[in-house]
Parts: sequence; structure tokens; C-alpha cells
Amino acid sequence: MALVRLQKYLSAAGVCSRRHGEALIRAGRVQVNGASVAELGAKVDPERDRVAVDGLPVDARQAAVYIALHKPPGYVTSCRHPGKRIVLELVQVPQRVFPVGRLDKDSTGLLLLTNDGRLHHRLSHPSFDHEKEYEVTVARPISDGALQRMARGLPILNTRTRPAEVARIAANRFRIVLKEGRNRQIRRMVARVGNEVVGLARIRVAGIRLGDLPEGRWRHLTAAEVAALWVNAPAG
Repeated sequence: MALVRLQKYLSAAGVCSRRHGEALIRAGRVQVNGASVAELGAKVDPERDRVAVDGLPVDARQAAVYIALHKPPGYVTSCRHPGKRIVLELVQVPQRVFPVGRLDKDSTGLLLLTNDGRLHHRLSHPSFDHEKEYEVTVARPISDGALQRMARGLPILNTRTRPAEVARIAANRFRIVLKEGRNRQIRRMVARVGNEVVGLARIRVAGIRLGDLPEGRWRHLTAAEVAALWVNAPAG
């Protein structure tokens, strides 16, 4: 079989994007046939070579898996975080899957996981323009003016958030739809208008809805849901 670059193999196996794969290789976290490889130009034979990341086997030939998880609070969206509970502990599949995007430790709701490296890369790419919908509970009643400011965009993290769809649910609850995902963005936006988030749940990613999936449980995406993600993903 033709040799492929190691970072491309990692991406095909769903471990990460090619760029992140290069970082893993530079850090010496990738092993080929039991030996660490730190050379970006290294190539592997997918049929013969044994590839691992941090000692865990990687196989680009495994069947593609697409999962929706209802993340509970207290879990870190990570594949590895010593001393912390991670979302992978909640999903029982033989394949090695990886979270698409993030939900912070205190947040709940819909989290997608997959071992499809191409789709993972496209959905995680900064240019991806899919919608993410959240229900937010704040500590004190929030004014219409504050909701309008969030809808127009606010300065955070040395930039300005993009316009968002914002709709009131109750005096201290609202729904917001974003097309970006900056670090703790909603919490920072709410703080910017003088309030505090006490509950944050993601209820939709693109066309995938959380629905009535119980907290802490997961399900496989349907073929139609997976197809819709590919349609909405950019080609880059």
C-alpha cells in the first residue's frame, strides 16, 4: 500500500486535524512501531505500521462513528485531562472517538463526537459557519437592551463578536444562536452586559438537535443527520 504522511494518517483516523497532528509529532507524542517519531516528513504504511498517540493505538481503517452526547456538568471536553472527568468516559464504543468543538466544564448539552478525521477537521475549522444554539439562565433579570447589545455584537478577547440571534424566554432566561465559538464566549458576553451565567445548555449544532436525550446519555447520529453535516461543512 502507498505510504502516507504521518499527520495525514492521524487526521484520517479521526485523531485530529493535520495541523494538530503536526504539533503532536513535534511534541514526541506519536509512536510508530513502538518508537517515537518527531519528524514531520515521516511516512507510514497504513497496512503494516503500528501507530499510536500517547501509547494508545490509532487505526485509520476503523468504521466511521458519529455520536451525539448530552454532556452533564462537571465533565471536561477533552480526550485526556489527568485528575478530571472527561466526556469520553460517558461514551462506550470500540472505536476511538474525539469531541468536535468544546463545551466548558460547567456547561451542559449537545456535544458531537466522531472518529471521522475529515469531518472533524471541517466542523472544527475557524471558517466553519454552522449555527450553535444555547439556552442561557442568568443570575438576575436581563434587560431588553442587554439582549440587543449581545445580538449586535460585543467586544471580548480583543475582538468583537459576530451578530447573533437572541430571543427572550423569561425574565432571566434567553436563547442565543451563534456562528462562532470563542473561549467561554457566552459567559464573557453576559458579563460584559453586567450579569452572570448560572446555567448554559447547548440545544443544537447545525441541524442536529439535543431533543429529549437524557443528560449523560448518547446516541448514534442517523444517516440523514451525518449527510446534513457534510452538506453544511465547508470544503476547506
